[in-house]
Amino acid sequence: GNLMRIKAQHAPFIARKIAYELLKCGFVSLKNGGDEITQIATDIILKDINAERAIEERANELMDDNEGDIEFMQVDRRAMFGMIKKKLASQMGFELGHDERYSHISHDILNTAWKKDALEYNVSENRVKNVIYSAIEGYLKNFEKAQRAAFDELEGREKLAYGSPEYELAFEKAYEEQLRKHGIIG
Repeated sequence: GNLMRIKAQHAPFIARKIAYELLKCGFVSLKNGGDEITQIATDIILKDINAERAIEERANELMDDNEGDIEFMQVDRRAMFGMIKKKLASQMGFELGHDERYSHISHDILNTAWKKDALEYNVSENRVKNVIYSAIEGYLKNFEKAQRAAFDELEGREKLAYGSPEYELAFEKAYEEQLRKHGIIG
C-alpha cells in the first residue's frame, strides 16, 4: 500500500507513537520514561524528511534547467519529476520505497538510541526494530481518522478562524486528544 509521505508536523507524533509502543511491548526499557527516545526519533524522522525535500528541490532545479527539452519532448512533467527524483535518490543512497525507508529510519532510531543509552532490551535487535517499524506504519495508516475527528470537533466552534494561530493551537490539542482516543499514542 502507498502510505502518505511523512510531513514535518507529524514527526513528533510518530516519535511519541514509537516511544508508546516500545514502552508497551514489554521487552524494552526506556530511560526517563521515553523522553529521550522521543527526541531521538523526532530528529531522525525530520532529518529524513529534509533529505527528501532536498532531493525534490534539486529535481525541480534540474527540470527548470531542462524546461525546453521537456516541452520539446512533450514529457509528462510528473513522470519526469518522478524519474529525476528516483535517480537523485539512488545516487545519494536515499530509500524512496516506503518499506525500505521506514526500515532504514527504524534502524537509525534503534542504533542512535542504543549508542546514547536511551533504551535497553534483551531480545534480538530485529524484534525491537520491528516494534519501531510497526509504530511508524501504524501511525501513518491511522492518523487520518484522528485528524478528521479533530477537524469535525473544531468545526462546531464559530469563534475559531480556520488557519489562525488560535485555530492551529486548538487543532493541535484536539488532534492529540483524538490520537489518544484512537489508541494511536499513549
